[in-house]
Amino acid sequence: MPLSPSPPDAADTLKGRPAEDSTLRSLTSPLEMARWMLFSMGISIRVRHAERIPETPFLMISNHRSFLDAPLLMAAARKPVHFACHHYMSQVPVMRNVVDALGCFPLDTPKARGRTFFKQATSFLRSQESIGIFPEGTDPMVRVPAPEQVGTFQRGFAHLALRAPVADLQVLPAAIVALDERQQATIPFKLLSWFDPSEPLFDQGGRHPAVIYRKVAVVIGQPIEITSAQREIYHGRRAGEMARDISERCHDEVQRLLSVGEY
Repeated sequence: MPLSPSPPDAADTLKGRPAEDSTLRSLTSPLEMARWMLFSMGISIRVRHAERIPETPFLMISNHRSFLDAPLLMAAARKPVHFACHHYMSQVPVMRNVVDALGCFPLDTPKARGRTFFKQATSFLRSQESIGIFPEGTDPMVRVPAPEQVGTFQRGFAHLALRAPVADLQVLPAAIVALDERQQATIPFKLLSWFDPSEPLFDQGGRHPAVIYRKVAVVIGQPIEITSAQREIYHGRRAGEMARDISERCHDEVQRLLSVGEY
């Protein structure tokens, strides 16, 4: 499907340039690191519905196709967002340094069953800091989908939203719409498997693909509020049903944004 940007007055347009605020000029700031990465690669960014971004801490979820997605969403939000990154990213030299500088935190290995993830994510939220999660998991990074497609969502983020003891928490769906991109082969899968043998997707030949945006839009969806009443009934079989409902609502919203956002 051919892609075309919206008219200039339909969105805030960013050029990935670093903020001029002197407090953000150090690359020790995750937000400034994100902006610098996008600026250095010459990526043009368009943001729609930025007014929907909550002032209070939120849990941001999005489709996922590129290693640039976390810095892209952070730049669009114009505030630090701690993104959960794939476990292998915390194991590979250089890549590990980048995710640390961006304020990301690694997901657990399968054996850990998410215990460390829930603990770290809850700690950030309690400290009034926002977090971000890519519910599609690793799969779209290895088997890159078409720009307008979003895969099945894992429900861990929904359970986190319902468990986290944080008042006024909102889940914020967002869609990353690739307007112009290229793909290239990078690190051999066998090497990544050596760093993270727990990932079955790395048990293959060839190289890990990388999506590199030239022009991209971030479309912010309608926030979903998590209420105290929902938390009170979050137990037993009802807990799974509630998590499924939130996950499906977010998935449908991201798919809708991808379908109508910038095409």
